[in-house]
Amino acid sequence: MQTGNTGFSASLICSLLAVSELVKAAAIMEGNSAAPEKAIRQSQSLCAGEQEYVHKRKQIVLEALQNLGANCTANNVPHIALLGSGGGQRAAVGLMGTLYQMEKEGLLDTLLYLGGVSGSTWSMTSLYNDPEWSSNMDRAVSRLSGPGVELEQVLAWLNERAKDEDFSLTDIWGALTSAGVMKQMDLRNLSDEADRNASNPYPIYNAIEKDCFTNGPIEGKWFELSPHEAGFTELGFFIETSLLGSKFKDGELLEKKPEMDMVKLQGILVSALAHEDIIREYIPTWMNVLGHIDDTAEEYLRVHTVLEKLVALTRSTTKNPTALTDLDTLQNILEVTKANHTEAMWLEAKSPEERKSLAKQWSLEMLAAVETWTQNQQKGGFKTHVFLLIQKILPLIVKWEWGTTENYLYQHQDPTIPPCLHTKERFHLIDAGMVVNVPYPVFLGDKRDIDLMIAPEYSAGNMFETLTLARDYAAEVKKPFPEIDDKILEERDWPKDCYVFEGKEKEPTIIFMPFFNRRNCKDAEEVKAKMEEFSTFQRPFSQEKIEFLLETAKANVKNNKETLLREINKVVLRRKERL
Repeated sequence: MQTGNTGFSASLICSLLAVSELVKAAAIMEGNSAAPEKAIRQSQSLCAGEQEYVHKRKQIVLEALQNLGANCTANNVPHIALLGSGGGQRAAVGLMGTLYQMEKEGLLDTLLYLGGVSGSTWSMTSLYNDPEWSSNMDRAVSRLSGPGVELEQVLAWLNERAKDEDFSLTDIWGALTSAGVMKQMDLRNLSDEADRNASNPYPIYNAIEKDCFTNGPIEGKWFELSPHEAGFTELGFFIETSLLGSKFKDGELLEKKPEMDMVKLQGILVSALAHEDIIREYIPTWMNVLGHIDDTAEEYLRVHTVLEKLVALTRSTTKNPTALTDLDTLQNILEVTKANHTEAMWLEAKSPEERKSLAKQWSLEMLAAVETWTQNQQKGGFKTHVFLLIQKILPLIVKWEWGTTENYLYQHQDPTIPPCLHTKERFHLIDAGMVVNVPYPVFLGDKRDIDLMIAPEYSAGNMFETLTLARDYAAEVKKPFPEIDDKILEERDWPKDCYVFEGKEKEPTIIFMPFFNRRNCKDAEEVKAKMEEFSTFQRPFSQEKIEFLLETAKANVKNNKETLLREINKVVLRRKERL
C-alpha cells in the first residue's frame, strides 16, 4: 500500500513496531499468554523447520542421484553428509576445493547435509552468504582471492560489539579472522537462512561448552547450531537459533536480545586458542619441568601467543604504511620482551609456586610494554587504527574470556542438566575441535539417520585420530559406529588417499579421505613437510599457497570419484532394503 506522505507513513510504522516490541517484551516479563509457550524444546528428533528443509532437499538429491545412474526412488533417497574437519585456513581452503570438484563431478547435490568444525566453518559461513552457492562454486572460490576488508571496517564492527556486556576475545578473534582469512565481514544472522529454499545442503555448525568440556559429562559438551535451532546434541535441549544470547531463567525467556552475526559466530567456531591445551603447544622445551608440560607457564604463554597471533592477523587486513609500522613496532616489543625472559631465570624457580609467580610477572611485563606503547601513542596524539585496536584487546587478554553467551539452561529444573550448565547465567562456547576435530557427533544415531559420511580430513596431528575419537564418543553415547581395523593406524604417517569403513545395519558408512597422502606425497617425510608448510596457526596464506591447496583438494575428489559413486550406490540399496 502506498500513501502520499511516505515520511509520515514510515515514522508511524516505526512507532507502531516499537510499541509492538514493548508489548511483547512486557508479556514475556510478566509471563502472560502472549509469551511463547515453550521457548526451550526438549527432544531427540528434528525440529519442524529442519524436517521441512530436508524433505525439500531430498527432491534435489533424488534428481542428482538419478543423473549419476543410481537406481533411486523418492522412497529410498539416502542421507549423505559431508563432514568438514578443523585445520585452520588449510581446512577452509581444502573444503572449498573439495566442494568445487564435487560440483564439477555432479556429486555436490547428492549431499543432504554439510557439517563443519573449526577451520571448515570459515568456508561454510562464506559459502552460505550466497543462497545459491552450490550451483556456482566458481564464484565462491574466487572470494578467497578477494581484496579483503580494511582495518577501519573491522574497528567499526568492534566498536559496536564493545557496547555488549558479553564482549570478549571471541569478538576480536572473529573480526580479525573474518577480515584476514575469509576476506569478508558477514553481518547476517544464521537464522536468516531458515526461510531459504533447499538448493544447498542443510548446514550444521559445531562448538563445545568450555566448562563442561573441562569438568562436565559428555552430554554437556557438544553444541550444534543450524538455521533453525541451537542446542546441546546429547542433552536434547534446543532453542530457536535467533534466541541464542537471549536471557533465560528456569526455562523461561526473560529478555530477547539481538542474535549474534556470523562474524561473532566465526569467532566462536574457530577459537582453539581459547583453550589451554592448544596454548601449551607453544611452550618452549626449556619451560617443561621434569619432562612434562608445566601448567604454571600457561598465563604467560596465552598472553604472548594471543598477542602475537592477533598482530599477525591485523597485518593481513591493512596495507596502510602507518599501520604496518605500528605493527612492526608491536612485534618488536613482543620479541624484545620475550628475549628478556630466559631459560636460566625459569630454571632458578624451584617450586611450582615460584614458577607461577614468575610467569605472572612475565605476563605483566609483556602487557605493560604494550600498554606503554599505547600510552605514548595517546600522549603524542597518534590514535591510529592499530592503537585503537590494541586498546580494546589488552583488557580482554587480562580477563581471558571467550565465547561468553547467555545460558538458556540457567536454573532449568530438569534433573538431566549437569551442574556445569544449570548453575551459571552464562556459558562459554568455543572450538569443537577440542573434542573431535570432525563433526561426527551431530550425525550419529537416529536423529538424522545418516547412511553415508564423506569425511575429507584436513586436520593436523595423528592421522585417524579423529576417527578413533569419534568411535570412542559413539560408544560412550551408545550410538552405532562402523568397525575400524586398528591395523590402518600403522599407515598414519603415510596414509592412502581414501579409506572406506562400511556400515552394516544401523552403522553409517564412512569415506575417509586424508588431505596429504600416498598419491600426492612420495613418502611420510613429504606428508610431514606439507603439514608443516601449511600449518594451522600461521599468517593468512599467500595466493600461491591457496591455489596449491585448492588443486590438492580437487585432485583428491577426482581420483576417488569411482569410490564415492560405488559407496553412494551401496547406501541407496541399503536404504531400499530397509523399506
